[in-house]
Amino acid sequence: MAARERGTGGPESFVARLRRRERLVGYWIACDNPIGTERVARVGYDYIGVDGQHGVMSVTGWQTAMLAVDAGQRAAGVIRVPSVDPIAIGAALDAGARAVIVPMVNTPEEAAVAVAACRHWPNGTRSLGGPVRAELRLGSVPGELDEAVACVVMIETAAALENLEEICATPGLDAVYVGPADLSVALGGRYFGDPEVEANLGKALIRITEAAERAGVACGIHCMDGAAAARQLGEGFTFATVSSDITHLAQIAAAHLAAAGAPEASGPR
Repeated sequence: MAARERGTGGPESFVARLRRRERLVGYWIACDNPIGTERVARVGYDYIGVDGQHGVMSVTGWQTAMLAVDAGQRAAGVIRVPSVDPIAIGAALDAGARAVIVPMVNTPEEAAVAVAACRHWPNGTRSLGGPVRAELRLGSVPGELDEAVACVVMIETAAALENLEEICATPGLDAVYVGPADLSVALGGRYFGDPEVEANLGKALIRITEAAERAGVACGIHCMDGAAAARQLGEGFTFATVSSDITHLAQIAAAHLAAAGAPEASGPR
């Protein structure tokens, strides 16, 4: 069912709903495949997150992905940039992203840099882009542009946990987002899903949701499947992203191979 059909109002209201800490469900795109991205963006997710950190897309790919998401006018386009780099953040917003997710943020000072990169003078350091994709969707008035895009920083390191309350309290920050894989390693796990750190990860997630709630910012998490997203949304998170296109491509291909009677099918390697 499409986002508009669920009464959410479509991509134009995404940032406002994020700031109100409403329940939002997104999907993750890692492949540079605009045709596939457009199909997924029409399914009914509230937002489509495009991976500019670990995916295979260049800045040109970000722009194409945002075009694909916008084509259906159902989901909001979001880009995870490679780092706390104002140039990359500006490029993502100029490409038409309605929010940026900034990885590996360790301190409130780094969070403040990310926020400033999303805002124009006098509230930030973003350069007014002129006739680029952002202007077509969001206009050209600096204050209106600032109101129309969200800054989300990731909590996924030991330093981020140490500075959690200060990061959440960063003026102008809209949301924090948990990367459970890196966070698991930061807590001493040998790999994502290591049972040795499961209890500590659970405690960290509770601490993060509570800190975000006290600060009045949204709190999201990346999940391996829809069932996990539903659980996390029931445990204090306000938005959740489901898996990724590249993961589901391999899973579905392997499942159909097994269903076709190939006993050697064992899933992706």
